[in-house]
Amino acid sequence: MRSVLRSKIHNATVTEADLSYIGSITIDQDLMDAVGLWPGEKVLVVSNTSGARLETYTIAGPRGSGVICMNGAAAHLIQRGHQVIIMGFELTASPVATLQLLVDAANRPVRFL
Repeated sequence: MRSVLRSKIHNATVTEADLSYIGSITIDQDLMDAVGLWPGEKVLVVSNTSGARLETYTIAGPRGSGVICMNGAAAHLIQRGHQVIIMGFELTASPVATLQLLVDAANRPVRFL
């Protein structure tokens, strides 16, 4: 079995950072649907701005909102305005077709990579 990249939201902009929330990352439900992420799924989040890398789980945000919100302690590492890559992985014995979505500064889909 191998852990392979299955889902990727590339160049998203963090719109909020909420230290008081109990962990996770909130992502616009439309973006989650586009790359096949599920609420509660573990993801790797990498900040292109600071270089921080962390694992957390997803929470679905309002559709069409463009929200990318770092919650809880993760908001110390990845803050509002940071450019991030959000990646979901799958444990499998077979190759997986990866859905990689490039978004603009407002977190609207631009194209699949």
